[in-house]
Amino acid sequence: MSTLSHELLSQLPAGAVQQIAGQLGVDPNQAQSAIGAALPLLLGALGKNASQPQGAEALLGALNRDHAASGGIGELLGSVLGGNSPQGNGAGILGHIFGGNTGKVAQGLGQTTGLGSDKADMLMKILAPIVMAWLAKRMLGGGQATDANALGAALGADAKAAQQSGLGGLLGSVLDQDGDGQLGLSDLMKVGGSLLGGKH
Repeated sequence: MSTLSHELLSQLPAGAVQQIAGQLGVDPNQAQSAIGAALPLLLGALGKNASQPQGAEALLGALNRDHAASGGIGELLGSVLGGNSPQGNGAGILGHIFGGNTGKVAQGLGQTTGLGSDKADMLMKILAPIVMAWLAKRMLGGGQATDANALGAALGADAKAAQQSGLGGLLGSVLDQDGDGQLGLSDLMKVGGSLLGGKH
């Protein structure tokens, strides 16, 4: 099954993995593997959030408001790595996606990929604005459906894929804040507050 994370991974420009590897101080093969794990985690978490009441509408609004005018992936990657992109506040975006659990996610991703939590955190901060900008272009342009239901359905495939991967337990434990085994509205309020609201 093709997912948004597979699609985004295939559209990363030539040299992107090498650039990210250089920033992290790891070899390109490890960076490629880590990116392949981080993208389903980010998009899967967005899918979990978008499956909640008003979650997809809030995300669609954030994409329209904050990310629709972003440049291409290569251009945005250069800006993010250079630290001069207004959309490049990866920490802010991660805070909206994962709430106060970004550190726990980074630790889990670091263990899964062998990067360690610090480099996994750095990788997610690099990828988060790219994911949001790409998602905005994917859903808002090129004749794609722009309604919240289409966005939620597209992200739902990534949420399922992440659950079926080795990261499923991490994703579930991070987003299930009240420990009842289900992602409910109370969890969403703890994770996102007003989901993805405000400027990043």
